[in-house]
Amino acid sequence: MVKKVVTDLDLKDKKVLVRADFNVPMKDGEITNDNRIQAALPTIQYVIEQGGKVILFSHLGKVKTEDDKADKTLRPIAERLSELLGKEVTFVPETRGKELEDTIASLKNGEVLLVENTRFEDIDGKKESKNDAELGKYWASLGDVFVNDAFGTAHRAHASNVGIASNLESAAGFLMDKEIKFIGGAVDEPQRPFVAILGGAKVSDKIGVIENLLDKADKVLIGGGMTYTFYAAKGIEIGTSLVEEDKIELAKTLLEKGGDKLILPIDTKTTHEFSNDGVIEVHEGVIPSDQMGLDIGPKTIELFTKELQGAKTVVWNGPMGVFEMTNFANGTIGVCEAIANLTEATTIIGGGDSAAAAMELGFADQFTHISTGGGASLEYLEGKELPGVSSISNK
Repeated sequence: MVKKVVTDLDLKDKKVLVRADFNVPMKDGEITNDNRIQAALPTIQYVIEQGGKVILFSHLGKVKTEDDKADKTLRPIAERLSELLGKEVTFVPETRGKELEDTIASLKNGEVLLVENTRFEDIDGKKESKNDAELGKYWASLGDVFVNDAFGTAHRAHASNVGIASNLESAAGFLMDKEIKFIGGAVDEPQRPFVAILGGAKVSDKIGVIENLLDKADKVLIGGGMTYTFYAAKGIEIGTSLVEEDKIELAKTLLEKGGDKLILPIDTKTTHEFSNDGVIEVHEGVIPSDQMGLDIGPKTIELFTKELQGAKTVVWNGPMGVFEMTNFANGTIGVCEAIANLTEATTIIGGGDSAAAAMELGFADQFTHISTGGGASLEYLEGKELPGVSSISNK
C-alpha cells in the first residue's frame, strides 16, 4: 500500500509529533557526526512552514540503568538542532509528566520542542523497546498527528514509532518516504539491469539479503570478508582468512542457486597479520596458508567495474575490504568510483559501513540515495515488512 506523506496532512495549528533519528555518535558529550540531524531538517522545516508545532522524539543509544542517563541525554542534540534551524529548540528533560505536558501546551505555531531520550523509558521494564501499549497511547495523547521520519528504527516496533502510530493519524516524513521509494522501489520494481553488490564480514549477516536479491537482481557481486566462506565452499584454500565454518554448506547452496548470477572476487589482497603495516601481496585463487585476505584485488575491481557497465539500478551494502586500513581500502574505493561513474543508473547505498565508507571517501554526492538505516536497510533488502513502515497510515 502507498503510505501517507507529511504533505498529505493538515498541519496548521496542529501539535505534530515527529519521530526523528537523532541516534548520533557522541564522545565526551560532544556530537562527532551530525549527519542524522541534518537529514531530519527538511521534515522539521516543512512542519514549521506549515504552521505546525513540532514535538520531536528520538532515542540515543541503549539506556539500561539510571547511571546511563548522564551521557545519553538529548540536550546536546537540542543545542545542535537549534544552531541548524536558526531558532530556539525547547528541550524538556522528561519523557512524560506535567513539565512535558505544560510545555507542549504553551507551544506556539512554528515552535520546536525536543523530548528527552525515549530509551529512558527502558530502565523500568523496557517500555519503549517493547512497545508498551500504555506508553504509546500516552505519547500519542500529546499531539494531533504523527510523522515518522526515523527509518533507522523502522525495523523495530517501539512505543515511539509503532505505539504512537497505532493511536494517531500518521504519515512518513520526507526522509522515510525517500527510503521507502528508493530501497523498496529498487527491490520490488527495479529498472534493469539490476546489480547488487554485497560486502561485509559475515555471510550470516547477509543470508536473507543474498537469497532475496538472487531472486530479484540480474547479478549479485560478493566482496568483503564473506568472500572466504564462499571460497571455502568451492574448495579454494583461504589461508588464515576470516571464515564461518558453520555457513560453508549454506554458501554451497547459495552458489548453486546463484549460478552465473553470483560473482565472486578473482583475486585477493593479502598480508600475514591483521595490520596495515605488514607485507602486502596479491593472489589469484588460492591464498597461502600463512596469509589472510583483507581486500579484493585489482583484477576484481576491473571485473566488478565491467559487470556494472550498463546497469540501471545498483544497490550496494557492505565494504569490499577492511577499508579503515588505508592499504586495504582500494577495493571499496574502486567500487565507489565504478558506481559513481554510472550517470544513468539509480544508485543506492544500503546504510551501515558502506554508507560510512562512501561519505568518508568523498563519494556521498555521487549516489542517488544513501540510506540512513543500517539494520532497517538490510531487512528491507531482505524483503521483510518493517513495522515502522507498515504502521504508517495508508493513503
